[in-house]
Amino acid sequence: MLMSSADRPAKLAYGPNGFRVLSPGHYVTCAVTGEKIALEALRYWSADRQEPYATAEIATRRLLEPA
Repeated sequence: MLMSSADRPAKLAYGPNGFRVLSPGHYVTCAVTGEKIALEALRYWSADRQEPYATAEIATRRLLEPA
């Protein structure tokens, strides 16, 4: 039986203008909240920290923290 990528997380490489899929999947996990983020809904990430974020507020809060 073939495994669906919908039930596992994707592995991404985050860049300043987009991301590259390293391993297929349907979602990534927010680095702060642990919330699943569908790839179609992923809008916020840090290329420096290589982390995805669920919302702009969460991304801003995280980016204001010391590295």
